[in-house]
This record gives sequence, C-alpha cells and structure tokens, in this order.
Amino acid sequence: MSEDGLKKMIIAIDGPAGAGKSTIAKMVADKLGLKHIDTGAMYRALALKAMREGKDCTDGKVLIDLLSRSKIEIRADNRCSPAVILLDGEDVSGEIRLPEINHKVSQVAKVPEIRRELVKLQRELAAGGGVVMDGRDIGTIVLPGADIKIYLTASLEERVRRRYHELIQRGSPTSLAETKKQVVDRDRGDRERKTGPLRMAPDAFYLDTTGLTPEEITAKIVRLCDEGG
Repeated sequence: MSEDGLKKMIIAIDGPAGAGKSTIAKMVADKLGLKHIDTGAMYRALALKAMREGKDCTDGKVLIDLLSRSKIEIRADNRCSPAVILLDGEDVSGEIRLPEINHKVSQVAKVPEIRRELVKLQRELAAGGGVVMDGRDIGTIVLPGADIKIYLTASLEERVRRRYHELIQRGSPTSLAETKKQVVDRDRGDRERKTGPLRMAPDAFYLDTTGLTPEEITAKIVRLCDEGG
C-alpha cells in the first residue's frame, strides 16, 4: 500500500483481557505514524469517577448523569509514547490502571447507555482516518468499516502472566491466582454482555500471540497493513 494510503488507514484491534492490545496498538501506531486510541481508557476513566463519588456502576441513569458532567479526553501523538488520559482536566493515566478499577470497569462497560454514548465519541475520534483503535468491539460495532481488523488473543495462561507482570511493574501487589480470577471474570463479562460483546468480526485476522514478542506481533500486523489486508 502507498504511504499516503497507510497514513489514512483505520486499524481496529480487538481481543480479550491481557492479550496485549494497547501495547501492540501503540507499537503499530508508532511504526505507521498513526494516532493510537485506547477505548478501554474511556470506560476506566468513567469507572474511576464513579468510584470516587461512590456511585453505583451498574445503574445506567446514574452513569449517564455522571458522564454528562464529565470530560474525558485522550491526548495521543503519533509516536509510541503512552497516551495521556484526562478526566475533567486531571491526568489519570496511571490511576485508571489500578486493580480496584478492573472490577468497576467491567460493570460500567455492560451498561448499554454508556456504550452508546462512548461509541459516538470513539467514532468522532476516528473520523478522517489515520488511527489505530483498540478495544473489545471496535471491528464489530465502533468501526465496522475499518481497513484492517485484528482479533488479538493468546492462551489464558499467557494472558494471565502478562497481566500479572503488568500489575507488578505498576507497583500493584497481587498474586497469579487473583490475577487469573480477574482475567476469567472479565472474559465472561465481556462475552456475555448484551451490548457490544466481545466477538471476532467475520473479516478480522485472527492472531494468536502466545509465545510471541511484542516486536514479532507488531511486525505481523504492519505486514498486513503494507499488503492492504
């Protein structure tokens, strides 16, 4: 594909918890000079605000009210540096990744009203192309017309190991058993929710990353993009 074509490309990366979607999406965006949008961060930011205010994360009306008076921004350049997640002007990039947010975000993500509102925002962010967007329903719901769709996954053991090391590196003490429980619970919630469940798009490329390095995974996706899918 031509360089101009690559610069306007829309790439959707979906997959279960711990598959490495955000890490790989950032690296792919860096290689291709595109913008990375981590949609999961939006749900996490709202979950954080709900937790701070003691709100019920399963109540759609409460969450819609909360969202209506919240400003969630993703500031990302076109390099492989972490995106900055702003909640009402505050940088919460680190706080939204804490273990206590994991359970809350799965509750928030199940609320149909919230998904509908955030999907609108996600589509606005992708307008014009030149983006790599990752999440659970990007290729199926948010951007069904994406140029390239990737379903990124790995064995449960591999995903648990990755999430465990990620939490340890962030200074969040945990155990492999607890991490496994969190991943399994999140998988169940993602697949069973009625709105925007985790599914592989019919035209997506299935990529099992078990045993592969981030660099190897990125190279595979970049090759697909160069070939135009």
